[in-house]
Amino acid sequence: MSSAKPPFSRYIATFFWLFLFWLFLSGHYDVFHIALGVLCCLGIAYTSTDLLFVDSPDKKRPMVLLQFFIYTFWLLYQIIIANLQVAALVLSPKLKIDPRIIIYRADRLHGDVAKTTFGNSITLTPGTVTLDIRDHDFHVHSLAPKFASDLNSGDMEAWVARVYH
Repeated sequence: MSSAKPPFSRYIATFFWLFLFWLFLSGHYDVFHIALGVLCCLGIAYTSTDLLFVDSPDKKRPMVLLQFFIYTFWLLYQIIIANLQVAALVLSPKLKIDPRIIIYRADRLHGDVAKTTFGNSITLTPGTVTLDIRDHDFHVHSLAPKFASDLNSGDMEAWVARVYH
């Protein structure tokens, strides 16, 4: 990450998106809660603007945000599917839990934010947990071979690479 301060417009954009998201999730629209939301979003925008707007030229930024928005819905779908698969695995006497640790090489991901997004996405998806990241190697615990093969398909890496490249 660079040590240069982002332009003020990035702080405003970060605050705007965070506050809209906060309004959507909170469901409380009285003065106290809105003021609390403003304060929290200002603090988060100040400390993490460089994470939202990382390494993307101003011309490309709207596309990055759109791709990230689309990726979020794709990831939510994957989380729902994986939840159902884990429930079936745990509840079925015929299916066996067969944990393993795999090393997944993500050559298409460059930059700390892309790698962190990928690692967190793996962990958010039930049945897998990112244990360690070394350069492009992700050490992942998988609850069963199905979850390892889903990761090895490369779909999640392709989605994250689309967002950050």
